[in-house]
Amino acid sequence: MTPAASAAVAKPAKGHPTGLRPLFFTEMWERLGFYLMLGILFLYVTDTERGGLGFTNAAAGEVYGTYMAFVYFTPFIGGMIADRILGYRRSVLFGGLLLAAGYFSLGIRSMPTFYAGLALLCLGNGLFKPNISAMVGNLYAPGDTRRDAGFNIFYMGINIGASVSALLAAPLRNLWSFNTAFAAAGVGMLVGVTILLLNWKRLEGADRKPVVKEGDFGLKQMFLTILAPALGFGVLGYFGGKQLPFVTGSIGPVTFAFLVGMLPVAFYFLSLVRRATPEEKPGLAALIPVYVAGGAFFMILHLSGGLLTVFAERSTDRRAEWIPAATEFYAQKAMPSYFGNAGPAIPRPDERTLVVLPQENEAMFGARILSEGAVAKLAGDPALEVTVNRWPGTPGIDGALACRVFPDANVALSRSQDAHGVATTSVKVTPEKAAPTGQVVLTRDVQGRPVPLIVVSQASYDAVYAHANGSTPRVAPGRYVRLLNAELLTGFLNPFFVVVLTPVVVWFFAQRVKAGKPVSTARKIFYGMLITTVSLLVMALGARMGQDGAAKTSMMWLVAYYMIITFGELCLSPMGLSLVTKLAPTRLVGLMMGGWFLATAVGNKMSGFISGLEPGTTMFVVLAMAILGVAGFIFLMLPRLDAAIRKYGA
Repeated sequence: MTPAASAAVAKPAKGHPTGLRPLFFTEMWERLGFYLMLGILFLYVTDTERGGLGFTNAAAGEVYGTYMAFVYFTPFIGGMIADRILGYRRSVLFGGLLLAAGYFSLGIRSMPTFYAGLALLCLGNGLFKPNISAMVGNLYAPGDTRRDAGFNIFYMGINIGASVSALLAAPLRNLWSFNTAFAAAGVGMLVGVTILLLNWKRLEGADRKPVVKEGDFGLKQMFLTILAPALGFGVLGYFGGKQLPFVTGSIGPVTFAFLVGMLPVAFYFLSLVRRATPEEKPGLAALIPVYVAGGAFFMILHLSGGLLTVFAERSTDRRAEWIPAATEFYAQKAMPSYFGNAGPAIPRPDERTLVVLPQENEAMFGARILSEGAVAKLAGDPALEVTVNRWPGTPGIDGALACRVFPDANVALSRSQDAHGVATTSVKVTPEKAAPTGQVVLTRDVQGRPVPLIVVSQASYDAVYAHANGSTPRVAPGRYVRLLNAELLTGFLNPFFVVVLTPVVVWFFAQRVKAGKPVSTARKIFYGMLITTVSLLVMALGARMGQDGAAKTSMMWLVAYYMIITFGELCLSPMGLSLVTKLAPTRLVGLMMGGWFLATAVGNKMSGFISGLEPGTTMFVVLAMAILGVAGFIFLMLPRLDAAIRKYGA
């Protein structure tokens, strides 16, 4: 062992290598930023009331699915770049810097910086994610019994970062904006990079100098046999899909292109099995159903940032009057869209706090952008009784609804419809670098004091009071119904339950071993799929109770869903990763781990497509039946899986 490696594995007082602590905190900050961004991405893309981009659900699903697919595709490439060119430390460093740049790009509200930010995040994650895990493994010498405990500690950092992310995202966008929250994720990533740099020498033993051995699966081979065919098929799939009515009317050409692009990749992995030696073939063949289970499971789990976020935002009763005044920044102000399916008992805004204007003006106000022409009309129409206040600078006025003002020529509106005929209007500044001429808050004098106003169309105004009756209370002017942010439900519950339920799952399987009836790794995966099916049926029942979005439903349905699916995750996800490392031949471990990421990428792309649909009873039942079908496939493969596990001592 080299002196550097000896230093890396030297035992500190707590019994683990000194490099574990900085890697723990670097990963924690990276995961905090990743899950902070992921928890609000779909909301930002679809939002029309809090400064979002105003995309349709279908367009947002395409963006979300494509981003999530490539986030899991690029680690396949990033791991090989580290092995062959950069080494682990430099890969993690460059990846962290790219991630920070991506978050800061999202911190600017413009379409070029939005797409550039997503691209930078995919590239950064590809370099960062696989290689920091490899560094943790390198801290321990072969056979070191502390390795498993070290990874448990390391992965605890992931769940801490994920849990805290939702607790940070909510107040950041409640007090400021979506873009501020994205920028804060960038600051957190820079903290992680700083920790890495401060411990650069200490982590030398966890690094690996780039090595290329004869016979290795190299970058050139990867490009020629996987990436180039995938790109070629993807391009053909995109242009071909645009000509096929069944594609344009369903999944869309982008999703179709991705799936077609994955065909040569799938063929390559199947050919590995066919060409394997008799000694290697059982293990490689057994990984195919593991990939299927992993892709299907993550298709469901990553609905959290899409379909489940839509359900939480639009169909869930998120009232939170119980939030203490001292932490009021955790209470989101209810905007008019919240009341469209609210029951008559839920208080409505005072009518005087809403000003009715054409739909184009509502869209501009929702984006927190007003044209100079719209401002002049508001100020010059005495029937509206609207005062246009300069912001900042007007004392005594809450600036939470402040809008930037641009010349008319710089404000562009575009209207689009989804497959269900639901129209949305997106607002952007053109050119993107145009500077605002000012910032204003609209008010109306109510009971002797200025009250900030919300601009709505006549249709939105009517929807607010459609289900109200004579006994429906009104919120005092200038006050709002207080809500729990959607990301606090979809972003906090899963990592929270991972931390809480892991000891329960570990205890249960340990008890089975003590009773002489151990549960095999393959059967744990089967159980994980069954539990996931149950979680989706719970959501189907919750959607049914809410009349498929016609009424609000209790938050407890989401709590129950996340508790159940977390049990499924703890049965399946660690087992899948473990089997990849144990069933793949040593010379192919990295490549087959890449196969796991690629299967997850396909599941994520489908997750995006599903997220563009309506989160109703039928949707959840269809998903449950699909996962049950995968569970049946795994059940049929159990004998082959168990035989392979016994053969390789896994």
